[in-house]
Amino acid sequence: MFVLGGARSGKSGYAERLARTLAAERRLSVTFVATAQATDEEMADRIERHREARPRDWETVEEAFDIVPILRRQRTDQLIIVDCLSLLLNNWMYAGCSEELYRRRVNALADAVTMAVGSVIMVSNEVGAGIVPADGLSRQYRDWLGWLNQRMAAVASSVVWMVAGIPVTVKGSTETP
Repeated sequence: MFVLGGARSGKSGYAERLARTLAAERRLSVTFVATAQATDEEMADRIERHREARPRDWETVEEAFDIVPILRRQRTDQLIIVDCLSLLLNNWMYAGCSEELYRRRVNALADAVTMAVGSVIMVSNEVGAGIVPADGLSRQYRDWLGWLNQRMAAVASSVVWMVAGIPVTVKGSTETP
């Protein structure tokens, strides 16, 4: 399942509620893959609040660059949440990712999601609905995230668009990620 929407649209909360439900119904373990990095004090506080809010029995894996190996090691009794792809892309770009490397990473991620043996819930921001950014780096980020989101939506069994905390099914069913 792919969950996307704007800032504060309820994406992460929806993904986490769905994971709790599915984990209980199907007796699944949950692995939360966090892509955020504590680049300043506010972000460190935000990350800590999110850690504390997650259920204690969930495993948290903090991985800012390469989530493909985590998806490849997935067990059939494991649900993986990736939160979020927009921060993952930010990390790639901040580290100086070339367009060629970006494309290889997106393809590897799409392949890993396609071949996942269990449920995967991916979360991402949609940033393409606003104005065209004034600077080149921001335009590149917007474009690359748009292409990444399109690729993940194409391989996901279902896509949910979050609007003001309300899930809108765009593709498939919200029942089965």
